[in-house]
Amino acid sequence: MSGSGTETNSIVAGSPERFGYEWNEYAEMRPEYEEQFRRWTVHLTPEDWRGKTFLDVGCGMGRNSYWPMVYGAAGGVAIDVDARSLAVARRNLASFPTLRVEERSAYEIPANGGFDIAFSIGVIHHLEHPERALRAMTDAVAPGGRVLIWVYGLENNRWIVFVLSPIRNLLLSRLPIGIVHHLSIYPAAALWLALKLGFGRLAYYRLLRGFTFRHLRSIVFDQMLPKIANYWSKETVEELLRQVGLADIRLAWVNEMSWSAIGRRPEALSAENHA
Repeated sequence: MSGSGTETNSIVAGSPERFGYEWNEYAEMRPEYEEQFRRWTVHLTPEDWRGKTFLDVGCGMGRNSYWPMVYGAAGGVAIDVDARSLAVARRNLASFPTLRVEERSAYEIPANGGFDIAFSIGVIHHLEHPERALRAMTDAVAPGGRVLIWVYGLENNRWIVFVLSPIRNLLLSRLPIGIVHHLSIYPAAALWLALKLGFGRLAYYRLLRGFTFRHLRSIVFDQMLPKIANYWSKETVEELLRQVGLADIRLAWVNEMSWSAIGRRPEALSAENHA
């Protein structure tokens, strides 16, 4: 992977090495991942993937490329920048010969217009320059192709913004990732107990009640580790897609705490959208 010093700094700012630790630690495929994927990509049915080519931006351990291939996708490319994430993704996706796993950042996607669908699950909100990644994803799909992202919502997450985010920014993001992982067991245990006692009426908490403690801890750890984590309102997410020239934009409120957004690349993008 090549890039300028500025671009390299932008990638590091997004802390891919910290997520690489996570995906190396939690590398197994779980059946409940399909339900999560279906919610995150709610705008697309399994039939919508059949025969299509796709680009998975920030593939992590490969869990979100797995399901499109199961649904009959023709093939695709899954990209990430951390060696541990890529190694795990290659293992988890080894049964799909038409799916390539490549070392490439979200800022370095070739503008080849060769994909039917470009998607990014839980990554764009961790980037220093999300609009650049979205523009690259838009250029990667053919005219009429679709771009889909799933990101954290501001709605129902303001307590995270005002309580967890300052702790994460001032302390957790500066600690060695192994220590952060060790610390994650304590809030995970508290959350597990709270869920067993019936805490939380939102759809997200109802979903979490069905997860194992290990899976729950991985989710808590995922919240604790990043250096950048944005929580966006519906209007902000819609504007991000509009700025890169996508049309027919639709948003869905996922689990009452996050946003899944999709748009279509028009036949021609204006020069303003490529500036």
